Amino acid sequence: MTSLILWLLISAQILMGAFDTLFHHERTERLAWRPSQQHELRLHGARNLIYALLFITLAWTEPHGLWALPVIALLVVEIAITLMDFIEEDVSRKLAASERISHTLLALNYGAILVLLVPILATWARTTTALVPVSYGGWSVLASIAAGSVALFGLRDLAAAARLRRRAAGKALAKVSGLMTALPAHQTVLITGATGFIGSRVVEALVAAGHRAIVLTRDPAKAVRLPPPFWLVTTLDQIPSDTAIDAIVNLAGESIAGGLWTAARRRRILASRLRMTRGVVRLIARLERKPGALVSASAVGWYGLWQDEALTEFDGGKSCFTHRVCAASEGAAKAAERHGVRTVRLRIGLVLGTEGGVLAQLLTPFEFGLGGRIGRGRQWMSWIERDDLVRLIAHVIATPTLTGPVNATAPVPVDNRTFTRELARALHRPAFIPIPAPLLRGLAGDLADELLIGGQRVLPEKAELSGFEFRHPTLPEALAAMLGSRTGPARARRVWRAGKFAGDLRARSLSLRQDLEVLAARHRLSDDRLLR
Repeated sequence: MTSLILWLLISAQILMGAFDTLFHHERTERLAWRPSQQHELRLHGARNLIYALLFITLAWTEPHGLWALPVIALLVVEIAITLMDFIEEDVSRKLAASERISHTLLALNYGAILVLLVPILATWARTTTALVPVSYGGWSVLASIAAGSVALFGLRDLAAAARLRRRAAGKALAKVSGLMTALPAHQTVLITGATGFIGSRVVEALVAAGHRAIVLTRDPAKAVRLPPPFWLVTTLDQIPSDTAIDAIVNLAGESIAGGLWTAARRRRILASRLRMTRGVVRLIARLERKPGALVSASAVGWYGLWQDEALTEFDGGKSCFTHRVCAASEGAAKAAERHGVRTVRLRIGLVLGTEGGVLAQLLTPFEFGLGGRIGRGRQWMSWIERDDLVRLIAHVIATPTLTGPVNATAPVPVDNRTFTRELARALHRPAFIPIPAPLLRGLAGDLADELLIGGQRVLPEKAELSGFEFRHPTLPEALAAMLGSRTGPARARRVWRAGKFAGDLRARSLSLRQDLEVLAARHRLSDDRLLR
């Protein structure tokens, strides 16, 4: 195997395969956490292990005689698995254009490799049986690194398929049709931002429960993944004034965590929320029959940056970019009250789910043992499991006494250290690689300070007082349900007590420090008066 062209083709296969795996399978599709992709993951795992055997064998040996036959057999099996994978992908998911191109190039390149490699293996098969040690220098090293990498991903994909099978067999997460039990029968609900991480689950739950969903999305192609039946509109103007709408769930807006906060992006973030919310209010104004409720998404960023204080809907906010965005959006939503529509501003925390949001971004590094706390890890993370959020939205719509701001967070927030530890424990991985706060500030500026290094300890007081019960009030319970891990109620109670004790202790310490500062200020004031 001294052919330069052959090694260049093998190197191209390695690089294209790495791109396809990391960009498509891990970053955009997150196959390891999609229950529908169990069979595809098993195919990927088997194929990766075959590649590992081929790479390590051809990097350091020449398989002569009978040894050449298993290598030829592995090449044939790889073709069969790839064909099965093509069929499975077409049946189970919609491939992006870039992924189809990647797969086509990989298949063509693999064919070119076979054209050069099979004659060499056929020649070796006619010689005396032996594994002849060889070395091709840097090519052998590259192939060895590739072998280790694909073996790691292959074992991971097989383990992920087994985990998804356990999740499917368990009953930790409610059936989607049960998420809307709070709603009366046969409701018509308009959802903006319906193809997003939260909105898609709301639509799925409404459809499964027999309600009528009106889906607003700017890109109809994204609605392909939503379960029918639903009414698709691309602008609010397409909804006639005589349409009977029972409730509106406004979730639209450009992601606040989707990129650096340049001046232009700040304007887009704010404008996207104001434009949609004002459009919803204009729709309400022209509807002949007004909806019973408007649930408009805000965020816990409304409260600004705090330390250990427990915050409820009755506390004020501190000025920062996230507060200004949320305050402007909530102000626009309040205009619906002038038309007699009950308006709820849902201040949503970090929404946890394997299909998107912050947890989906953390799963891959944590799964490979590369996770760790952010900064000192003392910042609070007010979170909520996605299905609990969907249930809370239904509860808010069905509860006439709920109005104004409502915190959509689990009753037991945790600090970043606890979140890191519990996620690592749920995945059975270490998490010893912290991310320094100065590095994040240097890279992301205010975004890092407000979304990563800072936080808020927010409690869902109004939701609980109105009778809402969280299915996953503690982080260990939520992670066990989402990730298919196991945690007992005793551990969940320990985490709840520990979090409550730590939060109360730090809050008392903060309160004492603030009291001392006030006392010192008064003392200085007395001294000033004495001097005068």
